[in-house]
Amino acid sequence: MFLFDRKKTEMVRPENALPGRPEPLATAETHFLSGLPLKSPVPAGYEQAMFGMGCFWGEERKFWQLPGVWLTMVGYAGGITLNPTYRETNTQLTGHNEVVRLIYDPAVISYDSLLKTFWEGHDPTQGMRQGNDVGSTYRSGIYTYTPEQAEAARISKEMYQKALTAKGFGQITTEVLPVPTFYFAEDYHQQYLAKNPDGYCGIGGTGVSCPIGLKVTA
Repeated sequence: MFLFDRKKTEMVRPENALPGRPEPLATAETHFLSGLPLKSPVPAGYEQAMFGMGCFWGEERKFWQLPGVWLTMVGYAGGITLNPTYRETNTQLTGHNEVVRLIYDPAVISYDSLLKTFWEGHDPTQGMRQGNDVGSTYRSGIYTYTPEQAEAARISKEMYQKALTAKGFGQITTEVLPVPTFYFAEDYHQQYLAKNPDGYCGIGGTGVSCPIGLKVTA
């Protein structure tokens, strides 16, 4: 049984959140693997997605490996503090989640395929933690850019809940919200596991396959 500091697993109240700063943090200029400018505009015909599923080092790697994903970046989203630092988010006093934002080509990879990677890449039933990483910064979240993404996320959540329940898992705790403000994480966090192949990765799936694309009705 895990014993946690209860304050780490509660969302901070706005009046208790750290103030942050008006200036954006410095981050990497280019993607470590592709060399693309990290703040590239979205090319015509491409789309964006954003997910939180634990430590963003490991989640970014899961997505940059997918054909059709053009650019990935990590940062903080879903909180209160303006332009938070990594150290500030670790206090759990900013309200932010560690997230990966990606730009992808829907002609090559569908949003449903991204959702499948999301669901199978972590345990979405753990609440404010992922494995040994504890706190609101490690919560499961899908942050949608369009009504179509929101509907796809809702349906996939229902489908995966059925699959998890059949295997004895509890309720999904994933939040599904319209995309919040994204703040770039510091330089050294970007593509961390490409720069440090033996670095820490605390995320792991349930072993339960997500039935998206298998003609299973929700």
